[in-house]
Amino acid sequence: MTPQPRILVVEDEPAIAELIAINLRHGGLLPVCTGDGARAQRELDAVLPDLILLDWMLPDVSGLELARRWRAHPRSKSVPILMLTARGDEPDKVAGLDAGADDYITKPFSTQELLARIRAVLRRRAPEQTCDVVAGGGLLLDGATVRVSWRGDALRLGPTEFRLLHYLMKHPERVHSRAQLLDKIWGDHVYIEERTVDVHIKRLREALGDAAVLVQTVRGAGYRFAAPTEVRIG
Repeated sequence: MTPQPRILVVEDEPAIAELIAINLRHGGLLPVCTGDGARAQRELDAVLPDLILLDWMLPDVSGLELARRWRAHPRSKSVPILMLTARGDEPDKVAGLDAGADDYITKPFSTQELLARIRAVLRRRAPEQTCDVVAGGGLLLDGATVRVSWRGDALRLGPTEFRLLHYLMKHPERVHSRAQLLDKIWGDHVYIEERTVDVHIKRLREALGDAAVLVQTVRGAGYRFAAPTEVRIG
């Protein structure tokens, strides 16, 4: 029997936390609720969840600070984070993504939308079933070991950035629109905004360092990997 995905809910309003927990249980998920950053950290230290549902405003620490902290820690860096926020302005949404959130949902939200967002993020977390080795422009990406190197030096990429680079390298010189990348990398993107692609491209370039020149912006069209590549299976 497949275990229920464990969802760490960090929400300081008891009524909202209880409503979320009830709907997560009905959706086949296992919620663990905490009301502040300190208790959330203890839960995270005890058992690593499959996803964190993180409120922006908490009594002891901001959700942004927690997201940055957990993204910087080796143990929790790959755990998906879905931010709950009453801030609907684009700069605030981008700030959440820049802090390390995989997605965000603005209050008030429907329970159907919340469950759809969680399932979409959990699907994206699943590792690619590929043994491709893709090389081009000095970059080497190994799908089997989930490793990337630039001219022999190892690079550290997040899981979404890895999938994004893998797709771009598999289709070099081709321009991909944001909508196409959402469809190919994120899958069901009903609730995902195209701006999300820009944030992950920014993260990818930061991780690539000098190799970032290979990921080019085509004004008004999208992005491309600007180098011929070789794909090997094995």
